[in-house]
Amino acid sequence: MSTTRIPYENLPPAALAAIEATTGPIASTEATSEGWNSAVAAKLHTATGTYFVKALPSDHRRVWTQQREADVAPYVRFLAPALTAHTVTSGWHILIFEALPGHHADYRPGSADLPKVADLIRRIGELPAPPIELRDATQRLAAYVTHDDDLQHFAGNTLLHTDWNPSNLIIGDDTRIVDWGWATRGAPWLDTAYWTIWLIAAGHTPASAEQHAAQIPSWQTTSTAGLNAFAAANTRLWTEISGDRPDPWTKHIMTAAQDWYEFRLRQSTDA
Repeated sequence: MSTTRIPYENLPPAALAAIEATTGPIASTEATSEGWNSAVAAKLHTATGTYFVKALPSDHRRVWTQQREADVAPYVRFLAPALTAHTVTSGWHILIFEALPGHHADYRPGSADLPKVADLIRRIGELPAPPIELRDATQRLAAYVTHDDDLQHFAGNTLLHTDWNPSNLIIGDDTRIVDWGWATRGAPWLDTAYWTIWLIAAGHTPASAEQHAAQIPSWQTTSTAGLNAFAAANTRLWTEISGDRPDPWTKHIMTAAQDWYEFRLRQSTDA
């Protein structure tokens, strides 16, 4: 569920002053459509450059996601926008990032962005989990597996992003991924599997999505049982998120997860 948005200018004066201490005087602001887990999400245009600011009330139940982003930032240089400042003031938790030029990723079949995203997933998959507090993939998926033994497939010590919504990808001179609030520790192939669901949602068949996934080396480290367990768990997860009256966007992702799971079941039966 998204967080209620407020305009950047509605932050307390002390919070605005703290931000300008980093950015310098702000010439104009631009509300963004991304970052719906934040109460404030805006681009700040200054004489020296452009910044992206995210803010949540310090007592918000999801403020830990912003703290996680701040903690992860030093370990994902060259994979994510640089964190310029992190401050807590006047009851607000504030992150200021460099604003990167580029466009959000296009996952549709035939898109020139697909190899760039695959390369980014490969690069992230080579990173060990940093020595910070992270959620564990086995913990996050525990409520959605059929058998507890399925969780062994998700265990590992690789840093995972886990949210491959194309709006989190910025394609420019390089490919970067934002919004590390759900960074997780787990098996190296899991980010590729999360991406597979988004590929199906973008119009790929499950078979085509898996062909793209298979180009990423970590995909080869899993097993049929692991993929089946993951597909089943995410079908249950998105069904839970959707509830009885899902909005069109959530229903679309839920359907993609279900399509992949049914494909995996057919593959296993045919084998």
